[in-house]
Amino acid sequence: MISVSGRKWQEIKVNNKIVEKIQQDHNFSTILSKLIVSRKFNDNEIYLIENHLSLSNVFLNNQDFIKSTELVKSAIKNKEKICILGDYDVDGSAATSLLVKFFENINHPYFYYIPDREKDGYGASTKLFKKLILKKPRLVIMVDCGSTSLKAVDFLNKNNIKSLIIDHHEISRPLPKANMIINPKKDNGYIEYDYLCATSLTYFFLEMLVNNIRCKINLRKYLIYVLLATVCDVMPLRKLNRLIAIIALKEFDINKNFAFKELYRLNKRNNKINIDDLGFLIGPILNSGGRLGKSFYAVDLLSSENNKNITQRSLDLIKLNEKRKKIEYSTLKSIDFDKIEKDNKKIVFYYEPNINEGLLGIIAARLKDHFNKPSIVITKSHNLLKSSARSTHNYNIGRAIKKSLDLNIILNGGGHSMAAGFTLKKSNLSIFKDFILKDFSKSNKSLDPTLEYTSQVSSTVINKNFFDDIKKIEPFGSENPLPIFLFKDLKVVRSSVLNEKHISCILKSKIGFSIKSISFHSLNSKIGEHLLNYKKYFNVIGQINEYFINSKKRHQLIIKDITL
Repeated sequence: MISVSGRKWQEIKVNNKIVEKIQQDHNFSTILSKLIVSRKFNDNEIYLIENHLSLSNVFLNNQDFIKSTELVKSAIKNKEKICILGDYDVDGSAATSLLVKFFENINHPYFYYIPDREKDGYGASTKLFKKLILKKPRLVIMVDCGSTSLKAVDFLNKNNIKSLIIDHHEISRPLPKANMIINPKKDNGYIEYDYLCATSLTYFFLEMLVNNIRCKINLRKYLIYVLLATVCDVMPLRKLNRLIAIIALKEFDINKNFAFKELYRLNKRNNKINIDDLGFLIGPILNSGGRLGKSFYAVDLLSSENNKNITQRSLDLIKLNEKRKKIEYSTLKSIDFDKIEKDNKKIVFYYEPNINEGLLGIIAARLKDHFNKPSIVITKSHNLLKSSARSTHNYNIGRAIKKSLDLNIILNGGGHSMAAGFTLKKSNLSIFKDFILKDFSKSNKSLDPTLEYTSQVSSTVINKNFFDDIKKIEPFGSENPLPIFLFKDLKVVRSSVLNEKHISCILKSKIGFSIKSISFHSLNSKIGEHLLNYKKYFNVIGQINEYFINSKKRHQLIIKDITL
């Protein structure tokens, strides 16, 4: 089935006997059982649907965590000043904030630094450490960065400064010569947890340290920071991450966290916190500081205990986020989407010398979503090129960037399976493009992958009971997305454009059932064109979602695609 956007769709194929067994064993509906089977839920994930599991530290016997705990414990005992270096995204900011909360609690000398995207570049570098060692730290803790910073770590070693790396990005071989490295990708006995973000690893490390030195800080109330980073870093909401999400959402009391409470108040929200709010409201606001020259604002907000400071930083970040939206809109408007489509490359490469560096990741994400292809956006930065990449689930872009670094095609960079950033010389741009295209082809990934929906359902099922049934496998997010269904024979009875980019409409079935619907970022696309102009019945491939109006829940259809 080919859609108006040119994508190929089919109903997901599952073993019906296994679906029936799940249905019988657990008394689940057919749709719920099919979702469980198609997503390959393990026994713990199935158990979690109707039962409770406690969150235990899975790293208690891991040598990386044990030795890292001893390293920091020794620094605390000797009253050595500690520097925390975090990445400028939400994961780096949240991990840094956890460490700040801890060191503040035990009254230990420390300082933190979040690199400026333009002035400092990405992560740990010799240039940056030359500046930071002037404050005389004896230990540097790098969070959400450092895994490819061999020269920077060597510089610390030459200056007799100890280092600890807590990261989840692709890692260099040989490893950086840090005193200790916590990174599942080391393949040192815990690679099965390579889906955890840096904040998750930092949380479990701190939990061990807190117990070891018998500190009284209640880390559990900051579990929401772990979930925030997990969602914003597009980590899979599966396995341990799913358990973290369930517990964090259940236990979080917004009245006891003034930073979240203030962000909600200023955005006129009063609903219970959810995954969408973390990913689409709070995350972009926190990220705006790193994108627009105020990289430390997010940590300043998340780690502060001063309500006046929290209010001011919240206002600052919200203002920056509004500025970011305007720049993003202007940048997207200038992109020739038709030309990119005609180029028909397996990977989308977009080079524009004047793009704001802080917006590279967002633009790459928009292109990735629009074309359903890995997308790399590049801009000029002084005498070099800077780039950000976002990928689809079938291609590990972080590993590809790591390979290009090993081959000296790029100057520096890092990332994970879904996202990466790097710097390169302009003279190497064509070499880099050829390398990535060949690497993608070698991975035997289809140029035109078939997309899947769960099943065909009647529009009349768009109600509370049906949604409550599929909600049993929430929280929804990466690798556990909101289910997609096929709805046949719907027609637009009213449509309008929202914020010059989304299409809002009312869809009606042949039997008279109507539903409020929305198609995000679809203006000037084939989908948007049909929603605004097509007068006949068509089929919708979409998701049922829940939203709030005046604290009351409502349901809507999120239109992903259209077939005629």
